[in-house]
Amino acid sequence: MKIALTIAGSDSGGGAGIQADLKTFHQFGVFGTSVIVALTAQNTRGVRAVEPVSPALVLAQLRALAEDLPPAALKTGMLAEPEIVRVVAGVVRANRWHLLVVDPVMVSTSGHRLLTVEAEATMREALIPLAALVTPNLAEAETLTGREARDPAGMERAAREIIGLGARAALVTGGHLAGDEVTDVLVHGTEVRRFTRRRVPGPPVHGAGCTLSAAITAGLALGRDLESAVADAVGFVQRAIETAPALGRGHRPVNHGAPPAHLAPPRPTPPVSGER
Repeated sequence: MKIALTIAGSDSGGGAGIQADLKTFHQFGVFGTSVIVALTAQNTRGVRAVEPVSPALVLAQLRALAEDLPPAALKTGMLAEPEIVRVVAGVVRANRWHLLVVDPVMVSTSGHRLLTVEAEATMREALIPLAALVTPNLAEAETLTGREARDPAGMERAAREIIGLGARAALVTGGHLAGDEVTDVLVHGTEVRRFTRRRVPGPPVHGAGCTLSAAITAGLALGRDLESAVADAVGFVQRAIETAPALGRGHRPVNHGAPPAHLAPPRPTPPVSGER
């Protein structure tokens, strides 16, 4: 069994962070390990409090896994503070963990800041150059690059800027685009691919970004190429949003029990022109 590692914050509500990542890893058939960098008090309505773990304890967790349960692929989520970013980057570099997915979590769905401004600069300089893939949403892409990303063309430009920081690929996610369609833009070398699907109607959800990056990480751990891992993950998150349970009184958690691509039932084939 392949091992996938998540380095992120704990979400007491279970919809995002470490909890979402581990549930996603399990659904994809990989063994999930974790390094917790912060504790949060939160639910579907928002984040009440955040308490970072000491950098020394983050380092101890990473070393414990490196010596006994090294990951085939790993992801980062909320990293909170500059020193934690530096610790994570140092261990990734020292162990040559090349299949790193960086989800640059900066602000929670409810608007609570989860990464200090100082840590943003450290992430650009120390962590993103180690990434096989960076998965920012529109706001995170704009913060990382200083460029507007309000449409697919702007998202592609921002992705190229992120690759210019040293990452091997970037996937800018478009969940906050206006309109009835959602488009994510993947730039990998000279290749550009857009993943477009219908927007799922209904109340907003919580944890989609964490779940997407975790699903990609699981795919990479299983040996899939990057584009296939991204395509599988996008489809998984779509199904997780479509079947999101009506839990809580705020942003619904996505359904981490949704089937991954190899277990999903086939979608009905639309009729060709002229058929009913």
